[in-house]
Amino acid sequence: MHNVVNNLLSIENELKIKIKKLNLVNYNPNIIAVSKTFSIKDIDPLINHGHIHFGENKVQEAVEKWTDIKNDFKNIKLHMIGKLQTNKVKHVIPLFDYIHSVDNLKLAEKISKEQIKKNKIMKLFIQINIGNEKQKNGILVEDLDNFYSTCTQDLGLKIIGLMCLPPYEKKSSIYFYKMQQLAKKFQLKEISMGMSSDSLDATNYQATYLRIGSKIFGERN
Repeated sequence: MHNVVNNLLSIENELKIKIKKLNLVNYNPNIIAVSKTFSIKDIDPLINHGHIHFGENKVQEAVEKWTDIKNDFKNIKLHMIGKLQTNKVKHVIPLFDYIHSVDNLKLAEKISKEQIKKNKIMKLFIQINIGNEKQKNGILVEDLDNFYSTCTQDLGLKIIGLMCLPPYEKKSSIYFYKMQQLAKKFQLKEISMGMSSDSLDATNYQATYLRIGSKIFGERN
C-alpha cells in the first residue's frame, strides 16, 4: 500500500480513537487532503483508494491538475482553501465545489454573480479572523452579523459554515472554542478548522472539515 494511503489510514484511526474517547455519536469529520504543490502522481493513490475531499490554494495549479481528474472521477470534491482574488472566481466556480475563504464583500458579490452565470451553487465558508490579527484575512467577529446577513439575504449565497486559521504559536483550542460558539450562534453545521499540527485538538470542538496536508503527503519542498 502506498505511503500516502497508509498515512491517511493512520490519521483516520487516530480520529476514531479520539472520537470514541469524546463519546460523540454521529460525529465523523471530513478529512481534506491538502494537495497543493503535490503532483498527480502523489495524489493518484488516494483517489484510487476512494478518498474524495481534496484542497488547493492556487487556482492556476488546481485548474491544470484537477480538470481532467474531475471529469473522470465525478465524486471528487475540491475545496478552495486559500486566499481567493475576485478575478480568479470565474475559474474557481466550474472546477471547485467548496470555497473556504469568503473573507470580504467584494469577493462575496463576485461569487454571487459568477454562480448565476455558471448556473452552479457553491458551498461556502466565511473565513473568520478569529485572532483579530492585522496580517491575516478574514471577517472580524464583531462584523460577522452584518456580513452573514448580506451574504445570505442580499446575495443569496449558500453559507454552510465558518473557517479559521488560529494565531500561530498560540494555543489553538481557545480559538476553536470561539469558532464552535459562533457556529452555534448562526446555526451553521460546518466548521473548517484544524490542520496537520492541531487536527485532533479541533475535534474537541467538533470541527467538521480538517485540512490536513503534511501528515498525509509529507513536507513540501
